[in-house]
Amino acid sequence: METLLNDFSVGLFIMQAVILLILILLMRKFAWKPILDALQSREDGIQNALDSAEKAKLEMQNLTASNDKLLKEARAEREVLLKEAREMKETMISSAKEEAQVQANAMIAQAQAAIESEKKAAMAELKSHVASLSLEIAEKVVRQELSNKDKQEALVESMLGEATLN
Repeated sequence: METLLNDFSVGLFIMQAVILLILILLMRKFAWKPILDALQSREDGIQNALDSAEKAKLEMQNLTASNDKLLKEARAEREVLLKEAREMKETMISSAKEEAQVQANAMIAQAQAAIESEKKAAMAELKSHVASLSLEIAEKVVRQELSNKDKQEALVESMLGEATLN
């Protein structure tokens, strides 16, 4: 160590110190500043990417919540529509049943009225036919009975006999 102190030169020391300062200034101007700017730029880019990722995550959560809400609303609306459709179907079925019942009752009443009128017409025709047959038979019987004079007298006597008996 002693040899180092004996060989020490102040001029050389100052010269080396000035060169070191110039080197530090040059490094600061041309190397450190661009390196620090590049590092700062990279750090800002990373921070922006992290912020964007956080925003995207929040937006995704909002979208998910919004989708869930829309899905619930759609399901509720579907249920309401299905309920209305069921009620409409039941109403239509019941009104159709009632209308069919009314038409069936009207048809039955009409058929009963037609049957009754046909029955009355048949009865009237039958009575008319029976009356005409009865007249024909009575006419034939009377002709046969009255064709013979002995039979005519016997018939008159029997009728007179019945009249007195009653």
